[in-house]
Amino acid sequence: MDIEQILSDKIEEAVASLYSVRLQNVEFQTTRKEFEGDITVVVFPMLKVIKGNPVKIGESIGDYLVDHVELVTRFNVVKGFLNLVLNDRYFLDFFNEVSNFTNFGITSSGKDAMMVEYASPNTNKPIHLGHMRNIFLGYSVANILKAAGSKVYKTQIINDRGIHICKSMWAWKEYGNGITPEVAGLKGDKLVGDFYVKFNSIHKEEVNQLISSGMSKEEAEQTAPSLLAAQELLRKWEAGDPETLALWNKMNRWVYDGWDVTFDSLGVDFDKNYYESSTYLLGKDNVLEGLKKGVFYKKKDGSVWCDLTEDGLDEKLVLRTDGTAVYITQDIGTAIQRVEDHPDVSGLVYTVGNEQDYHFKVLFLILKKLGYKWAKNLYHLSYGMVDLPSGKMKGREGTVVDADDLIEEMIDTAKTISEDLGKIDDLSDEERNELYRIIGLGALKYYILKVDPKKRILFNPEESVDFQGNTGPFIQYTYARIQSILRKSGATGEIPVTRFKLDEREREVLKVLMQFPDVVQQAAMNYSPALIANYTYDLVKEFNSFYQNVIILSDNLNERNFRVQLSTAVAKVIKTAFSLLGIQVPDRM
Repeated sequence: MDIEQILSDKIEEAVASLYSVRLQNVEFQTTRKEFEGDITVVVFPMLKVIKGNPVKIGESIGDYLVDHVELVTRFNVVKGFLNLVLNDRYFLDFFNEVSNFTNFGITSSGKDAMMVEYASPNTNKPIHLGHMRNIFLGYSVANILKAAGSKVYKTQIINDRGIHICKSMWAWKEYGNGITPEVAGLKGDKLVGDFYVKFNSIHKEEVNQLISSGMSKEEAEQTAPSLLAAQELLRKWEAGDPETLALWNKMNRWVYDGWDVTFDSLGVDFDKNYYESSTYLLGKDNVLEGLKKGVFYKKKDGSVWCDLTEDGLDEKLVLRTDGTAVYITQDIGTAIQRVEDHPDVSGLVYTVGNEQDYHFKVLFLILKKLGYKWAKNLYHLSYGMVDLPSGKMKGREGTVVDADDLIEEMIDTAKTISEDLGKIDDLSDEERNELYRIIGLGALKYYILKVDPKKRILFNPEESVDFQGNTGPFIQYTYARIQSILRKSGATGEIPVTRFKLDEREREVLKVLMQFPDVVQQAAMNYSPALIANYTYDLVKEFNSFYQNVIILSDNLNERNFRVQLSTAVAKVIKTAFSLLGIQVPDRM
């Protein structure tokens, strides 16, 4: 039942009858908490066609709706806002129509295919906290887009080439003594990351020595023996030297194996991986084609540029004088290649930090100028950095927060808090460990995803595992509480259609439940998991108010059946919403 359409038709009818004018559209919004009402009509836009006092106009329309719309029982007007109170029948009809809330809010299909890129780490280090915001955002947005009706491809481009991995390779050759992850007892990504840190430590010592001998800092950094050696490895890699390629393959394999463990622990996956070693030559042919079309132009030195000044941006280099590609050239080619690989894709979402905002403005504009229809559906899911109370993380100094260590810390924190609550004594050790994992990871993901992506985050592990407030564990605890109620209830009856008198707290829960499909669509349109997270918190708050003020397992069979089914619906929506965030919910806590 589309209440807005019903009311729109009747309000247009009212205005025509009362004022002899025709409205083009009616604007609605959710009634503010401090006022009585279930839906609000905004009167101010009507003043374009109706001359008069907005309060009196609102009262006239309100009287008309009460007389002519069975679902409207009463109203109040606050300034230019007409707040309508709907009768219980409307809410119960909605509840009966949905009946099973398992897939409520989920659109099975109908929209175009989208590709979402996230993670995309470098092969010189393990996954760390900075990556985790990227991963959680991208994975959740992929889930949300799918729930809103799109077909979704989840992908990443792995930065497996370049000077960064050559630094780790040089350090391993010089100081590794043939060590392997098995011998070291370390995940492969951690071992390679340790050698990256080792390289930077050696390089720093060499630079200091060169500076003390009278060389400038800039010159010292560029001529330090360790960097020159790493650059030589890169040249050998580009030339296809067999020994260098073998070492590069071996160390990258160590990293991939390590990442697989971390991705599995985080509960995320990908449909396709792209590797920079395979894509870095892409784009040159596209640039040359664009040159013929006049999208690009060539300077006297032979370099190729795109003039974006008329669009408010700068001129952008796309091919160097010697014909070699720059970074954006590869991105142009990779985007085109992805759509060629998946012809049904009509848009791409790039999950990348906000330091790359300008880069993606340029990339998207160039792809539009090249004439690709799907270029109008490109989105940069830009996000702020994650900070710690101790300060900014620095990868080359080894001061990043390793993802595996953070997962373990979150699980340990969840264990301590859960044991203090003392409600899981009858669980087996295996069940307890699984519970700690669900709570710990849920706390971590929710703490990061509840914040608008564009905002910077100060991450506090202990605060995130609090069982009170806007946290993952608080919502998980409510879900577990509902499961306990359901186990005790034994109620299986249907809602009696003759029961129309709802408690105000039941109405409030139903009103929030009804919003979920719209929230999913809005989250998809805005690429924002925060909308899902904070909706779920609002739902849980309303349910807890209901739980604390209404006897769910009432002696009245009709009340009992309805309240149990209402609780069931809330639990199902919590589970669905959290699944979109990549978070599990436990049956017991």
